[in-house]
Amino acid sequence: MKTKDIGALLLLSALWGGSFLCVRIAVPVLGPIVLIELRVLIAGIALLFYVFLTRNPLDLRKRWLQYLVIGIINSAIPFTLIAIAELHLTAGLAAILNATSPLFGVIVAALWIKEALTRNKVIGLLLGVGGVAVLVGWSPQTFSMTIALSIAASLAASAFYGLAAVYIKVKAQGASSVAVATCSQLGASVFLLPMTVIAPPQHIPTLPVVLAVAVLALLCTSVAYLLYFQLIANVGPTRAITVTFLAPVFGVFWGIILLHEPLTWSTIIGFIIILSGTGLVTGIHLPRKKEAFILPQEESMVE
Repeated sequence: MKTKDIGALLLLSALWGGSFLCVRIAVPVLGPIVLIELRVLIAGIALLFYVFLTRNPLDLRKRWLQYLVIGIINSAIPFTLIAIAELHLTAGLAAILNATSPLFGVIVAALWIKEALTRNKVIGLLLGVGGVAVLVGWSPQTFSMTIALSIAASLAASAFYGLAAVYIKVKAQGASSVAVATCSQLGASVFLLPMTVIAPPQHIPTLPVVLAVAVLALLCTSVAYLLYFQLIANVGPTRAITVTFLAPVFGVFWGIILLHEPLTWSTIIGFIIILSGTGLVTGIHLPRKKEAFILPQEESMVE
């Protein structure tokens, strides 16, 4: 990689890792539904301005249903589940749990498109389960039904990211990546909008909350997507997807530095085990042929 590409990769990882910090700050005030509605709506509008400026085709007539489905399963539902989880989990823990997304993608690919489950993939899946067990079982946080449901919500978000990655590969071949990102964010906002009526904010947002929402939507979503697309163009999808490994590192880092979250041995060991499993299932350490575009989870972005 060139120096500028390494810089872009680190910036992208910092932004996606920072999304968990922003959610942790804003969700207790705005609630999960309103927060994510603001995130996808503002991000979608910002990306739409970029589309108009660059004259990228959206191909809405042909692909509107695909965009809507992608928006629901890759943004609206998983973003909301992560926000629900972060009502009770630390930003760092949520970021690490999000690193399991490729593990779920392997399972979905095996069931849907009959992609072979190789030995490395099976070992990677088992490592992923073991890593989650270490995170949960050795955590100093008092275990309760609320914590268990929050962890389940975070893992369910990862499962939706895995589903979305395979859906995009199967249904959105040939689609413009910028168009997919733009229209899926707007589609997610349409899906979530009616729900904001039944789950309005319980508190008036303070300046830090407003800033967190702005950073989450404009930087951690809009700018992050554009950076990811540029990385794919410059270095290929295999190298670009290494953000999967770096974003949780930044998620933990931001939580420690800005929210004073604890760093425990269970976090470090569980994190290493999960990333080892992710490395095996993605084959990131092996040279691979150039692949078609797959939208990342928060990043299938790997939030």
